[in-house]
Amino acid sequence: TFIDVWKKLDIQYDSFYRTTDPAHKNAVQQAYQKLWDTKFIEKRDYSGWYCISDEVFYEESELVEGKSPTNKPVTWVSETNYFFKMSLFQEKLIDHIEKNPLFIQPVSKKNEVLGFLKKPLKDLSISRPKKRLTWGIEIPFDTEHVAYVWIDALLNYAVAAGLFSDSEAFDKNWNNSFVQHIIGKDILTTHAIYWTTLLMALDIKLPDQIFAHGWILNKDLDKMSKSSGDQVNPLDLLDEVGLDPFRYYLIKAIKLGNDAPFSEELLKTTLNADLSNNLGNLLSRVHKLCCKYFDQNVPTQIDTPLSDKEGQITQNLVSLSKEAPTALKEMNLSGFYDKLFAALNLVNQYLEEIAPWTLAKTDPIKAGHSLNFCLNCILHAGYWLTPAMPQKCHDILKAIGFSDYEKFYKDFKPEQLEQVQAGSKLGELTPLFPRLVLPKK
Repeated sequence: TFIDVWKKLDIQYDSFYRTTDPAHKNAVQQAYQKLWDTKFIEKRDYSGWYCISDEVFYEESELVEGKSPTNKPVTWVSETNYFFKMSLFQEKLIDHIEKNPLFIQPVSKKNEVLGFLKKPLKDLSISRPKKRLTWGIEIPFDTEHVAYVWIDALLNYAVAAGLFSDSEAFDKNWNNSFVQHIIGKDILTTHAIYWTTLLMALDIKLPDQIFAHGWILNKDLDKMSKSSGDQVNPLDLLDEVGLDPFRYYLIKAIKLGNDAPFSEELLKTTLNADLSNNLGNLLSRVHKLCCKYFDQNVPTQIDTPLSDKEGQITQNLVSLSKEAPTALKEMNLSGFYDKLFAALNLVNQYLEEIAPWTLAKTDPIKAGHSLNFCLNCILHAGYWLTPAMPQKCHDILKAIGFSDYEKFYKDFKPEQLEQVQAGSKLGELTPLFPRLVLPKK
């Protein structure tokens, strides 16, 4: 199901990982054996409130009206389990978090983890008796017990990168790379504490960043539900809005780290504003004027700016090349695209101010300069928007005369504005972002 959906969404991936694969089972057993050999695991009798749905033991103080914190039923269980001595790594983890400010993001989630670590960290039950849980991976030093599902699952990150199977690949993909986990905020503790202390015990480098994203909610910032009738199947909207615009919306409108509203109305309103009215309208007008007054060629620039906005727009666009790495590292793609579209708003204002459709009749050289300037701005937009809208941006580049995409991306210099060659021929342009009809209220 996931593979089929990812094909439909044009999502590419390096590895489709299944924790039922034999290689994963072998790696989990190697990890348990190493923890046992280094005496970070010990066998203990244990009693506690156990939630089958969550696969977690809870303290009495953690229960909410007799149920788990996730509102699931719990059962009192007494059994013998193997425990990971997680408490030994509490101070080391606190120290790592405090010395690496980007390790847990956003900041609110880092503070949440540090708040959790102010209390004594308990050791973690990392096995279940096979008689109670038949499907788990057997522990190598006691085949009557199976691995706790979270330890089993968490190891997939490192195993997929080559741990216990390919040391050269692991060095490349993990030890010598920026390792970033993007997870849901509801499983932050599992990743920021269970996973990190486990890696410390296994003497493996910690990920460079654990980023907790929020939830998609309805337009009123409540959870979607069948009873309220506000559930949305995003795949149902793909054919109408288009795959690339849909991808763009998810990147631009949702600030990672926060909960985000979603509805058909919000989606279409944003796409109409950014793509139809702003970028699409700008490209259409500039292309049409170049065809009408300059025989579909790129006009020539002059040395003297026609407006102070040229300098401001140029600065805003070329500065994106310096801001992109930080935006990626901080997962602030939404903020990055906010800046890009703020610059495009200025370009539209500039076009209205210069009015080349009128100027072309009296001073075609100045009119051509303004159109050349706008084409360069659109080109920068096409470059930066390609990760969100690869096909649409290829169409934009083709319309400006750049049909050899590999050469374009190899040669493009985002730190300078002028990239369009005067006299070169523009391609054909078809409507890229037709206005979307809003749902009836």
